[in-house]
Amino acid sequence: MSNFTRNLTGEEQKARAEYPRPQFVREEWMNLNGEWEFEFDYGKSGIDRKLFEGGAFSRKIQVPFCPESSLSGIGCKDFMNMVWYRRKVSLTPEAGKRVLLHFQGVDYHAIVWINGRKAGEHKGGYTPFTIDITAYLTTGDNTITLCAEDEVRSAEQARGKQCEQYYSSGCDYTRTTGIWQTVWLEFVPESYLDKFKFYPNASAGLLNLQCSLKGAAEGLIIKAEAYFNGKFMGETESLVLSNEAELSLSLMEKYLWMPGEPKLYDLNISLWKDETKVDEVASYFGLRDIYYDKEGVRINGRKIFQRLVLDQGFYPEGIYTAPSDEALKQDILLSMEMGFNGARLHEKVFEPRFLYWADHLGYLVWGEYGNWGLDITKSTALTVFLPEWLEAVERDFNSTALVGWCPFNETWDQNFTRQEDSVLRIVYEVTKAIDGTRPVIDTSGNFHVVTDIFDIHDYEQEEELFAGKFKAMGEGGDTYVTFPDRQSYNGQAYFVSEYGGIWWSETDSEGWGYGERPGSREEFLKRYRSLTTTLLRNKRISGFCYTQLYDVEQEVNGLYTYKREAKFDPALIREINIQKAAIEE
Repeated sequence: MSNFTRNLTGEEQKARAEYPRPQFVREEWMNLNGEWEFEFDYGKSGIDRKLFEGGAFSRKIQVPFCPESSLSGIGCKDFMNMVWYRRKVSLTPEAGKRVLLHFQGVDYHAIVWINGRKAGEHKGGYTPFTIDITAYLTTGDNTITLCAEDEVRSAEQARGKQCEQYYSSGCDYTRTTGIWQTVWLEFVPESYLDKFKFYPNASAGLLNLQCSLKGAAEGLIIKAEAYFNGKFMGETESLVLSNEAELSLSLMEKYLWMPGEPKLYDLNISLWKDETKVDEVASYFGLRDIYYDKEGVRINGRKIFQRLVLDQGFYPEGIYTAPSDEALKQDILLSMEMGFNGARLHEKVFEPRFLYWADHLGYLVWGEYGNWGLDITKSTALTVFLPEWLEAVERDFNSTALVGWCPFNETWDQNFTRQEDSVLRIVYEVTKAIDGTRPVIDTSGNFHVVTDIFDIHDYEQEEELFAGKFKAMGEGGDTYVTFPDRQSYNGQAYFVSEYGGIWWSETDSEGWGYGERPGSREEFLKRYRSLTTTLLRNKRISGFCYTQLYDVEQEVNGLYTYKREAKFDPALIREINIQKAAIEE
């Protein structure tokens, strides 16, 4: 937009400058990453002191990196219960245009002021929020102020793997406070496309779409055009009714998306009024059907053994935030190099750019949430968890690579009661109501209430004991169930979603991992081969997830170091992982 003055310097544009929402792309946008003013507010008195009205801030910070990270320029590891951000942006609003302010991720409770006036707020550290700030803007400089409150020790918010102790401990790591994903402005017309949901039908070779828009809808038409490698594949259109439209796009040629074979279509969706284009968004999709039964998951009719690895989504210099878009892609390539075909995105909602690369590389992922820290036995748990979880499901619904949802991980661990069963059941049922196309695991590992896939966690390191647990079920006998007095197996597909965790480090003898440390590299590889082969060769097991892809701080059970250096020749791990599974024969 020529009428918008962009005051970002070349230096500022270096901080995660790529478009942050790759499946819903508009040309007219402004990246607000870079240098912001920053202030600690340990006493949480800033609102009373009206910091949103002005006054000096004592520090600078590089957004989108959290203040705990070195990339932020601050590197404070202490608890920060409240922090403040501020920056100016120069704009000249154009008639007929609206300005949307997007925050991709702010941990945890964010309040936003524009020119000293409160414009909106949001709770939830993992999901994006958008504020229409048009009415708050003036010509020239405008001040954006954000306050973030983050109480990881409250038991009233989801924290994921952020440590509740001062020092990182066990499998909990450095905390993330405040802004940790891209901040950006988007310029839209008075009536504009707001969101859409894709329902691909691979067998029929078509894409069904549900589209929503904001603003006046009378007389508007939505059009969709698909292309494959630049070749036209079909188009469709629909009249907008009550700000909604449904379209069905039949494709001239059918190209299926498969793990490791990521065939994707490009999609343009546009909004028209009286033969004039009002709005346009670029996207992409894959033709991918998911079917699951007691034998496992099928992608486009092909039975797929899920060779997954646990990915925590942490980075030495950026903590929750990858230092670059290339780093997100590289983590997937490192995993695939070792023969994994996907990952559990563990105790965190990964940023959309990671899913973009998973889609484009043919890498299966499970969408999870950072539920740790939230006490779901409290009567308020659903009011906290459910809105945030549904935002995550809506955000990532259109990802082709995402093949399942898992809102909780290892519940019942702390209090050994069943008070939270109703919470797990409600979240499962609501998730299925929102997305009936994917399997849902109610809680990973322990303990299931209602689930489409039965998964377990087992970190047994003794090879013979580990194999013995699964021997009977592999021979047609009883299914191995952890904690049989507290859950039961009901004939679902069986998934060992955490195992291994073999800790190994050439330099760190004080690190943390599961079981007894192997005495040598050869012993590690022998144990890895035995545990993994046990799962691959069992005809009742449909997938595994090894803990974990890389070390994180003191947890040294990764196949790579925290700096992403391979501990073992990737070819050796790959040879073990790609052995044919029993269900694939």
